[in-house]
Amino acid sequence: MSTASDTVRQDTLVSLLGGRRGAFDATAPLVVFILTWLATGRSIGWGVAASLVAAAGIAVVRLRRRTKPRAVLLGLLSVCVAGIIVLYTGRAADILLPRILSNAASALVWAGSIAFRWPLLGVVVGALLGQKARWRADPSLLRAYSVASWLWVAMYTMRVAVLTPFWLSEHENFAVVGGGVAQILLSWPLLVLCLVLSGAAVKAVLPSDHPGLRHPAVSGTPSG
Repeated sequence: MSTASDTVRQDTLVSLLGGRRGAFDATAPLVVFILTWLATGRSIGWGVAASLVAAAGIAVVRLRRRTKPRAVLLGLLSVCVAGIIVLYTGRAADILLPRILSNAASALVWAGSIAFRWPLLGVVVGALLGQKARWRADPSLLRAYSVASWLWVAMYTMRVAVLTPFWLSEHENFAVVGGGVAQILLSWPLLVLCLVLSGAAVKAVLPSDHPGLRHPAVSGTPSG
């Protein structure tokens, strides 16, 4: 019979949640924008055009691989919005602005989900495991997901804190290139770290005799 520790280990969030593909989709158009911007003598028009072509190419590949159309379209839309902002302002560093705003919004949403006792980590993992909202009836799981969700708030907040100084910088090369590199480092590597720490946090908070993520120990519906 497997122990609770073995069950939690098998259900690590790294295996339950993806991330590498999504991080690539989000950063590849940015990299293309920066490289094209540099290669064309800081031409925002060429940079935006190249990033849109890259985003469209990624969208086609993802659709052929039967990725959910909504996720593909949202990714493409985010690149279009960033391109429109940069073309409107004429400031290449504004390519970072949508990412700063989206991470700030994500931090607020995740924090709000914890406050309302619907931690988003539990919502995501529960959906992946086909549990719907049954995990909320398990006080231990609810507490574990709430604690681990704060790590996601911290991740989104860190991205905002790191990217904002680049965006505000008056040195264009530093802002665009440095901000782009920072955004790449804050995507997949930071996401992996957050996933690992989230899994460790859930494991640490759950009682030693808990049956694991896949088996909510229902003892009554929590209030709130």
